[in-house]
Amino acid sequence: MKTEFRRIAIVNRGDAAMRFVQAVQEYNQEFHTQLRTLALFTEPDRHALFVREADEAFTLGPAIYVDAADGERKNSYLNHELLAQALRASAAEAVWVGWGFVAEQATFAELCQNLGLVFIGPGVTAMRNLGDKITAKKIAGELGIPVIPWQGAAAQTLAQAREHAEQLGYPVIIKSSAGGGGRGIRTAVRPEQLAAAYAGARSESLKVFGDPTVFVERLLTGVRHLEVQILADQHGTIWPLGVRDCSVQRRHQKILEEAPAPKLRRSHRDALADAAVRLCQSQGYVNCGNVEFLLDSRRGEFWFMEVNTRLQVEHAVTELTTGLDLVKLQIHVARGGKLEGKPPRPAGHAIEVRLNAEDPAQQFTPAPGTVEVFRLPSGPGVRVDTGLADGGVVPPEFDSMIGRIIAHGRDRSEALARLQRALLHTSVVITGGMSNKGFLTELLGRPEVERARVEVGWLDGLVRSNGHLSGRHAEVALVLAAIKAYLAEFEQEKSTFFASAHRGRPLVRLQNGVTVKLVYQGQSYSLHVLQLEPHRFRVQVQEHRLEILAERLDQFEWKLTIGGRSHRVFSLAEQPPFVIEVDGVPHRIGRDDEGLVKAPAPAVVVSVLVKEGDTIVAGERVAVLEAMKMEMTILAPAGGSVKQIFVRQNQQVNAGAALLSLELGDHNPVPATAGRAPLQFAALAAPVAPPGAAAERWQANLAAIKSLLLGFDGGADDIKRLLAERRALAASASAESPEWWQQEIATLTIVTDLLAVFRRAPLDESRSEGNGRSSAEEYLHAYLRNTKAGSEGLPPRFVNCLLAALAHHGVTSLADSPELDRGLFRLARSHQRLPEAQSLLASILERHLEHMPALQPLAGPAYRDLLDRLINETQGLFPEINDLAREVRYRYCDQPLLDESRHAIYHTVEAHLDYLQQQPQAADREQRIQEMVDCPQPLNQLLSRRIQTADFEMRGLILEVMNLRFYRIRELRDFRREVVAGRNLLRAWYEYEGTAIELISCHADYGRLADFL
Repeated sequence: MKTEFRRIAIVNRGDAAMRFVQAVQEYNQEFHTQLRTLALFTEPDRHALFVREADEAFTLGPAIYVDAADGERKNSYLNHELLAQALRASAAEAVWVGWGFVAEQATFAELCQNLGLVFIGPGVTAMRNLGDKITAKKIAGELGIPVIPWQGAAAQTLAQAREHAEQLGYPVIIKSSAGGGGRGIRTAVRPEQLAAAYAGARSESLKVFGDPTVFVERLLTGVRHLEVQILADQHGTIWPLGVRDCSVQRRHQKILEEAPAPKLRRSHRDALADAAVRLCQSQGYVNCGNVEFLLDSRRGEFWFMEVNTRLQVEHAVTELTTGLDLVKLQIHVARGGKLEGKPPRPAGHAIEVRLNAEDPAQQFTPAPGTVEVFRLPSGPGVRVDTGLADGGVVPPEFDSMIGRIIAHGRDRSEALARLQRALLHTSVVITGGMSNKGFLTELLGRPEVERARVEVGWLDGLVRSNGHLSGRHAEVALVLAAIKAYLAEFEQEKSTFFASAHRGRPLVRLQNGVTVKLVYQGQSYSLHVLQLEPHRFRVQVQEHRLEILAERLDQFEWKLTIGGRSHRVFSLAEQPPFVIEVDGVPHRIGRDDEGLVKAPAPAVVVSVLVKEGDTIVAGERVAVLEAMKMEMTILAPAGGSVKQIFVRQNQQVNAGAALLSLELGDHNPVPATAGRAPLQFAALAAPVAPPGAAAERWQANLAAIKSLLLGFDGGADDIKRLLAERRALAASASAESPEWWQQEIATLTIVTDLLAVFRRAPLDESRSEGNGRSSAEEYLHAYLRNTKAGSEGLPPRFVNCLLAALAHHGVTSLADSPELDRGLFRLARSHQRLPEAQSLLASILERHLEHMPALQPLAGPAYRDLLDRLINETQGLFPEINDLAREVRYRYCDQPLLDESRHAIYHTVEAHLDYLQQQPQAADREQRIQEMVDCPQPLNQLLSRRIQTADFEMRGLILEVMNLRFYRIRELRDFRREVVAGRNLLRAWYEYEGTAIELISCHADYGRLADFL
């Protein structure tokens, strides 16, 4: 019989709702129908993807309501009365429930039937009989299908549960009768655990399914969890669509599913399929269903476990291996369609993992929040089913699933490889939360998974031993956490600076890095962080010095280069605890909070298990929280006494909220981390290489000096070290390197530009710009009071000075920006450091003096201008620098000009002498002699040298010039030259203080001078 309907209400949310919306869109295109999807949503999902994508949407109001009947907080998707109102209001004609919530509630299917709606799923009777685990086990037993040993009835009281457990023998498992999905299940290995397990199973069953009924069965170990996908039409055809393996699960929650089940004998596969078909046929089952079994491969035995009277979360692996679309087939069957022919044979292999918002390092605590980044994989054989997009929210009121990533390949190896590649290319950033992506990545690489040697309890055992927590790249994560803590401290210091500047007295505190104390998996680490350049950091941890290049690519992604290797890093939280994912592996890192016990996720306080004054040990249970319908136990991080309790029962708390504080005593770590050795950082330390070439070391030295003068981290010890390095390198360095010269000039320019901004002398602006009485420092202080005003009211000369200083920090405008704020703060730090760093400047100027001949060709007018500015700015502030700058300016700029002038004069004198030697009686002889007499430069050496080789006539002329120069302050009278005994003799007299002084001058050997006279 054909059933027509057009308006289909979706009683679900998230990825389930999106799966149906997409199936209907495709169904309409394929079959030319006009089906419409009606999303029923709660307030947290008002802007969710499935609400936007559905044709229409209707609100259910708040996600949580308090049931008046029992006072319990329950999900609105479980409120039948509210759902009935919404279904009527939406004018729905059919209902699709997917999985979870009311998907397995026969009472809801009956409600739809009473409302005259088509329930896209099994009939009420089949659903009631097979959906109830107790009834289903009885039916299976009647059909001769092996069932897990149990006592054949519900355990209505704790006493009955104890009786059933004793008869079955421990270990036992307590299960909810009403639903699946791994909810409402607890285990008891020993009798003393039964009471808590019984209470927990009943409580969760009531919250999730609205029914507290539970039963007890034997806990089988060493078995695989297998399930048969069933699809049945209204005409008696039932297709078994292969066997899936869901053995990789944690606390009965499936993590990884695959089809076909690997290493399964054909006889077992056929027997499981036959049992599933017989069970469903016995109840006239229609639509999608799932029959679950446990298999002991070694003994060749299997046992029926339960029937999920709905579409399974993991249906995608069956779709990929059969080529079917089970959701479209659900619609087809509900409309009365037939399943034609035989079920398709599986082809290839498919594997699925569940991507959840949870923290594997915190007992898989739900970690909801806003999805800031959600980059999905693509490529051959990859499928992603999700209800989220960038900006979406994983609400704390619902299941933590983000989506499912599925890969299909020719065989299991290819499917596994494709899934690993898909996870590698998946990026999930949740503000306030995190995902299990890294855990899944590590899980797929484990040999047990690769070889398909997994049984149901394997992952729980791995978790108990902490084997699920990967320490891969944990050291890198700690380093980035320390850098982020440093940057947070820097921002705090900057805010303090601007707050003080706003009050008119800008204060800055010089520091040589920040020491950060972090906690990772119960171990404490102390890391000292220094910022050397905008993207360069140095971290001292243990005895190792790490050099890091940290480039922030966007709000969450970093590229970290350390230890000779680059890492792709996502930082998923801006405040501690940091969630840092390194090459796909996440790590949660906290600050050492000295005894604070915090909530790991948004939650409701179920109970506080201690009171103030209690003495506790590390790992003791101190509180129970509930998040996303799951209870989580909070353990003491260390031993001590309970100092203060901050919360009460039923209180809503945010992630990171303090629950209680401890007066620490014994600092034993939580058992979850016990036995883990501290992280070792040796592999990240830069290898101790032999000293590089002098050029490389000189460049590094100059770069470090420049960083210090730009306001980055460093102290007196660093300055001493850099000075010692310069002295050691001076002997081996090539003085005339243009690269070094340019770096030194850049360093001097940084200081000169900085001093210009803090100048205390008046700017001497023209009257049109001000009265000239304010200094640059006063203008700077006025500007810092309100930087958002930009250059308004500031003299252009000061603005230019400020921009020149800021340019060294990459800032080119006074427009309000984070870069401007950082630049201004670093200027203040630079200025604060100058007094102790002036020895570095002195070393540069001293090198310029020492190597002037080699460096002179590199100096030009710009260097002279720089020295003039440096002299001007250091006047009265730094006398040593000022004197050195003056000396350098004279040697490089003034002395060369004087030498050039002197050489020109000497050349002229030589020319006069040469000319007069050739023409002793020249008409301009007296004029030339007078020019030599008036020469301002000393000529004694030149004339003495020439007289030694001159002829007789020339010697007389030189003697004449020498005497006239020496006595040019006197008025010589009767000046004449005579020849006596073959020698030139000059005679003259002058008056001195009323006495006539006779001058006699000659050129002779000193030993014969007396004879000659």
